[in-house]
Amino acid sequence: MKRIGFTLSAEEHAGSHLVELGQRAEAAGFDFVMVSDHFHPWTDTQGHSPFVWSVVGGLAQSTERVRIGTGVTCPTIRIHPAIVAQAAATAGEMSGGRFFLGVGSGENLNEHILGDRWPPAAERLDMLGEAIEVIRKLWKGDSISHRGPHYTVENARIYTLPDAPPQIMVAAAGEKAIELAKSHGDGLIATAPDPELVEAFNSGGKESKPRYGQVHVCWGEDEDSAIKTAYEGWPNAALKGELGQELPLPRHFEQAAENLTRSDVADAVVCGPDPERHKEAINAYFDAGFDHVWVHQVGPDQEGMLSFYESKILPELS
Repeated sequence: MKRIGFTLSAEEHAGSHLVELGQRAEAAGFDFVMVSDHFHPWTDTQGHSPFVWSVVGGLAQSTERVRIGTGVTCPTIRIHPAIVAQAAATAGEMSGGRFFLGVGSGENLNEHILGDRWPPAAERLDMLGEAIEVIRKLWKGDSISHRGPHYTVENARIYTLPDAPPQIMVAAAGEKAIELAKSHGDGLIATAPDPELVEAFNSGGKESKPRYGQVHVCWGEDEDSAIKTAYEGWPNAALKGELGQELPLPRHFEQAAENLTRSDVADAVVCGPDPERHKEAINAYFDAGFDHVWVHQVGPDQEGMLSFYESKILPELS
């Protein structure tokens, strides 16, 4: 079954506002919400970065139906996987089992803050695989010790657990990450409607596992104004290659964005009020084999976009 979710953009909104937006998204008919997990925003203009677990706790208590996920948490450097395991277990219990944990190998932007070395991509994936193993061990509720190449856990037990462990969705783009998602994850997260990516994930009998993709939009009554908002507020959507993983500071993203044009950003973000363009972007993921798509509204007019989707988009895609 196809599911549509809403992005709670922690880079752009305070934590209290994100909780309110989660309630509004539920009322509008969205099936799930995803909260980004950042220490820094991508650019200073975005202006926020509340602690994801506080927001998740607020959502768990203030919503009733929507599933709640992190989009995505890096459980490897900034926060030890044992702590992520405890936080996610509490979120699962508080939400009545509606929480799922989205994980990825992270960005230097967020993970450098304690002075740790930023490893190369292959090592980050090894760390992520071990982190998921630690999390799953702790979710069994036993006292465990773990000594691996990257993490040590000694005589640790999580006492407050949900009735069933949260699902773990793994963000992946390259071949090694896909193999990790297949071997360690309960589902896939991706940021491009790539059918080859889904085919690679599905190989080996993974067809029944959920597959999540994200669409960036900037709804507005006027397309030109929406493009301006997207260009000023979310230029990072148009950056290519490994910059998103490697740049360490918001000002570096701002410097990189100086090389972009409004057209570059408009190519990466669906801008304006045309419902067909919004539906086309979402259906591109469904056509590629995804079954969950969550939508990120860039900029301050969250209510306008939610009302637009409530009346024009969700009824036709449900």
